[in-house]
Amino acid sequence: MTRIDDKFAQLKADGKKAFVSYVMAGDPNFKTSLEIVKGLPAAGVDVIELGLPFTDPMADGPAIQLAGQRALEAGMTLERTLELAREFRKDDQTTPIVLMGYYNPIFSMGVEAFLTSAKASGIDGLIVVDLPPEEDDELCVPAQAAGLNFIRLTTPTTDDARVPAVMTNTSGFVYYVSITGITGAGSASAEMVAPEVARLKRATDLPICVGFGIKSPDAAREIAAVADGAVVGSAIVSRIGDGQSPAEVLDYVRSLAEGAHSA
Repeated sequence: MTRIDDKFAQLKADGKKAFVSYVMAGDPNFKTSLEIVKGLPAAGVDVIELGLPFTDPMADGPAIQLAGQRALEAGMTLERTLELAREFRKDDQTTPIVLMGYYNPIFSMGVEAFLTSAKASGIDGLIVVDLPPEEDDELCVPAQAAGLNFIRLTTPTTDDARVPAVMTNTSGFVYYVSITGITGAGSASAEMVAPEVARLKRATDLPICVGFGIKSPDAAREIAAVADGAVVGSAIVSRIGDGQSPAEVLDYVRSLAEGAHSA
């Protein structure tokens, strides 16, 4: 059982839905980013997705691309990202952290060295958006053997023939991308999401969390009502990019969490 498994079991027992937030590690700098990340649990965040800055974020929209650029310019690396997780763990041993990003930095470090360091840093799960199920032996299988969840993305274009392959070796939860396209584009619709969540639930017992296009407490509540949780990233990252203070960012996160938890 990972922290992720424990968190979703606890939420289910309490009859609550999950609120998952994404922030880019090191955006706009290490100190401010750490302050924001440390404040997320008290703002109601159940699972933290920690973005790994990368030079070629092909699945990300402008907000997260710019966040990654800010972080890289501030000196963030994979090693520094894991250092940020270690600093967070000094005060919080229970909130799950999912490292989300692309395979290249992990490959460059070396899978074995990365998994050892990630586990020691308090990372609980991975979302690696450019590794399909056909490449599971590359990172997914070793990660699970090391005690990390490997969380897979599904989309509106993941048809019934593809779902079994996607669910194989997936653990922790399933991240359903509610709209096609890059992060930050469009708005999620509970009416469209509900049948897709039901379809995925026929293929897995894992919790289904829905992200992309959630920008308000009402939207978080509506999406959480038809899924096991709501994920918000670009809307939070945009506020960091606008120069809002950590307190202002966390107030906004708190409003989103309250929306999801009221579902």
